[in-house]
Amino acid sequence: MEQLAPDVQQETMRRITWRLIPFMMLLYFVAFLDRANVGFAAKSMNEDLGISKTLYGFGAGAFFLGYFLFEVPSNLLLHRFGARRWIARIMISWGIVSAATALVVGANSYISIRILLGIAEAGFFPGMILYLTYWFPGSMRGRITALFVAAIPISGIIGAPLSGALLDLSGTHGLKGWQWMFIVEAIPAILIGATVPFLLTDRPAQARWLKPEQAQWLQGVLDRESSHKPHMPLLQALLHPSILVLSGVYFCMMVGLYGLNFWMPTVLDATGLSSSQMKWVPAIPPACGAIVMFFWGRHSDQKSEREWHVAAALVVGAVGLGLTGLSISNLPQEATARGLTPVSVQVMATTGFVLLAIGVFSAMASFWPLPSARLVGTAAAGGIAVINSIGNLGGFIGPYTIGALKDTHFGYTGGLIATALTMAVGAVLVVATKASPAPQAAPQLQ
Repeated sequence: MEQLAPDVQQETMRRITWRLIPFMMLLYFVAFLDRANVGFAAKSMNEDLGISKTLYGFGAGAFFLGYFLFEVPSNLLLHRFGARRWIARIMISWGIVSAATALVVGANSYISIRILLGIAEAGFFPGMILYLTYWFPGSMRGRITALFVAAIPISGIIGAPLSGALLDLSGTHGLKGWQWMFIVEAIPAILIGATVPFLLTDRPAQARWLKPEQAQWLQGVLDRESSHKPHMPLLQALLHPSILVLSGVYFCMMVGLYGLNFWMPTVLDATGLSSSQMKWVPAIPPACGAIVMFFWGRHSDQKSEREWHVAAALVVGAVGLGLTGLSISNLPQEATARGLTPVSVQVMATTGFVLLAIGVFSAMASFWPLPSARLVGTAAAGGIAVINSIGNLGGFIGPYTIGALKDTHFGYTGGLIATALTMAVGAVLVVATKASPAPQAAPQLQ
């Protein structure tokens, strides 16, 4: 195998990054917008359909029930058939289901369509994380993962004003604003999904846009990394304690992430923000998170350390949620009696969500290089999918818990504080994985 000069190696990775990452970010931006835009629809949709806070939270999180059941088989199929065909299938099917959300007529149909959306999208995110391992060495995956995951906060930055504008179309051609939002924001998934087979390349050896010596060099680097990882049966990888603990860490992380995405608009609205403010204030936390997460991921790469970076970020997110929970206990009508102004409540709540966004996005950037550094091949496809599917159950538990506690005397404060404590548990768990042994292949019979 030909060894490339250092400057040619850098140019090769730069070319791959610019070729793949912007398009992958676009795919994830569209995916996350369609997954989380229910948070912007919540207020008007719930009023129109008579959906309680508890049922709204249950439905928002029900997405992850279907997601959980189909995640592992979907990722294994992607590993077998290639990203181009499988990601295209996922995007087109989720776009159709997302648009169908405009047809819901009550709590039952709302919950059902959210489960179907999870089934349609299952395998997308872990498939993309697995795909990164086909193209980027482990020493780059912190910053590369941060770039890819930046699509989440970007979806919040763009999604807030976009969704607000579409909600203002209420009454146009007899449709509610939230119906327009679901329909219009689903169209890109279908259109862009049709282009995936032409724009994604499955493996370096198939990249006609690389010189043969560049593709051979990169594949050699990736093969050498893989040779140091255990090649183990799929079931052994799925049940390894290290993978299960990482699943628990990701669960705690997702409780915080979807507390942010599904409840931030509703909580900020409860602080008394005006309708015009609601079009741009919810974009502030994800914007701050997007900026910090890239530098945090790069710092993790430079230090070749993941666990403490994840733990520190989760603690920051937990503090932010706690601050928001304490502020929302002082709603505008109670603020004067407690010596606070409505504006100070709004500032505290927004600042708390900023810290939450910084913490949870930075944690994600440093987290995903952990499983990809421990597994290879089919075990990596299955292990990453298990971590994502179990972890994303936090996206069901978190929103539902906040909604259920809101409908009791605990209010928003109880749900947000409970979510903050869950993220703190995740920080403890990830530090524990640093001392635990990485997966080892089972000994072969002689």
